[in-house]
Amino acid sequence: MSVKVIHWGLGAMGGGMAELTAKKQGITSVGAIDIDPNRVGKILGDIFEGQSKDVIIEENPEGVLSKEADLVIIATGSFTKEVFPQIKLALENKKNVICIAEEMAYPQQQEPELAEEIDKIAKENGVTVLGTGINPGFVLDTLIIALTGVCMDVEKIEAARINDLSPFGPTVMKTQGVGTTVEEFNKGIEEGYIVGHVGFQESLGLITKALGWELDEIKETKEPIISNTYRKTKYVEVQPGMVAGCKHIAYGIKDGKTIIKLEHPQQVLPELEGVNTGDYINVFGTPNVNMAIKPEIPGGIGTIAMAVNSIANVINADPGLTTMAELPVPAAILGDIKKMLK
Repeated sequence: MSVKVIHWGLGAMGGGMAELTAKKQGITSVGAIDIDPNRVGKILGDIFEGQSKDVIIEENPEGVLSKEADLVIIATGSFTKEVFPQIKLALENKKNVICIAEEMAYPQQQEPELAEEIDKIAKENGVTVLGTGINPGFVLDTLIIALTGVCMDVEKIEAARINDLSPFGPTVMKTQGVGTTVEEFNKGIEEGYIVGHVGFQESLGLITKALGWELDEIKETKEPIISNTYRKTKYVEVQPGMVAGCKHIAYGIKDGKTIIKLEHPQQVLPELEGVNTGDYINVFGTPNVNMAIKPEIPGGIGTIAMAVNSIANVINADPGLTTMAELPVPAAILGDIKKMLK
């Protein structure tokens, strides 16, 4: 028998996961949920390459979740409060869950009560919940944790993910303040509709829990990246002097000292001003560990792959809410997934 999967949310990420699961041996899609009227009622395989012609995309989750399935992939939002009702419904239907909401990478950090409730419901129903993605979920937390495994001690950690926002659509451009004036950017930060990177708190929580550190406080700064050149993508136009992105930095502080610094400056077409993308991790300890991946690991591809490649680990895990730091090392599924199951 193959692993049966339900897809909840079929946007850029969820749709990509639907196409990737179709290419994996031993995985069968048995249901799909979406609210987009352009997708509801359509055949899954008519929209996503290689997918089942027997699955109709439905708007009503209750009917889909009543089907026999092993796992639900949820790709609908970024925040724990936002996806909690969906996770709860999937768990109550005895389905394992992989969710790419950024805050779900470690919901204990900002939503401890919801995290406790998710853990309780999952255990009551004998299933497992994981939040993952490229970041949080891998680059600025899981990969950092793995690199500290060769250290006898660690004094501090500094890491940065420098990426290009150009492939992303209007929603991301708005949340990053791309195309605004500096005044509009500052107003957006103050009013909360420009947010920068979602997930720094969760990455810090994952790292400190894994290392046994405790932070006294977390500070974050968000500054506009002002363009000196004209930049244009499919979704946005940036004149010189306008905002091309957001420089977001998080500081994990202990005894008055920053022991973890995470940077994530995101902008459109950074190469126009000589900025090269990349993922960089520096662990200061015994020994020092320095890693550079250039260019950056593509965010969309990485998130899609992390979710699909985590399916076997989640099904094999003990019931409850888990994290990337608690599961086996993720690996690409290149053979029959059924052979990876316990």
